[in-house]
Amino acid sequence: MLNPYVKAGMKVLDIGCAMGFFSLPLAEIVGAKGKVICVDVQEKMIHSLEKRAKKAGLSNIIETRVCTHNSLGLEDVIGEIDFALAAAVVHEVPDASTFFSEVYKTMRKHGRLLVVEPGGHVTETDFEETVSIARKNGFRVINKPEVKRSRAVLLEKYLVHS
Repeated sequence: MLNPYVKAGMKVLDIGCAMGFFSLPLAEIVGAKGKVICVDVQEKMIHSLEKRAKKAGLSNIIETRVCTHNSLGLEDVIGEIDFALAAAVVHEVPDASTFFSEVYKTMRKHGRLLVVEPGGHVTETDFEETVSIARKNGFRVINKPEVKRSRAVLLEKYLVHS
C-alpha cells in the first residue's frame, strides 16, 4: 500500500501510529538516510512501538512523539515532511480543519498525504466531507487508491489555497 508513495531517504510522518503497524515497514522503506516521525495520543502505544523498533533494529530511523487531541506538536518539522500517512485517524480528531492545517504546515512543497478511513465506520458522505476540509486547507486530490474495506485519498500539498 505504501511502496508507490515512499522512497529511500524520505522524511515521513505516521499520524496515529499506534504500535507501529505501518511505522516499521515505513522505516524499512526510507532506510538509514530517511526518518519516520511517529505520532500518537496514547503513550502506551508509543512505548510499545519504541520496543518493537528497537527489536527490529530501526530505532535510529523511527522518532516517536506523544501528541494531544488538539495538536500534533510538530512545530519543529515545518516544511520538512515528504509523505504523511493518516490511517484510521481523521474521524477520531476533534477538529479536522485544524488537523489538516497542521499537517499542511509540516509538508514540503508537493508533499503527499495518504488518508485511509475504515469503510465500515466512515460513510461515503463523511469521507467526502473530510476530503472537502482537506481541500480548504491547501491540499488537492491526486488519486483515490483502492484500499480493501476502506475509503482512501492521496492528497498533495498545493501551494495555492482555494
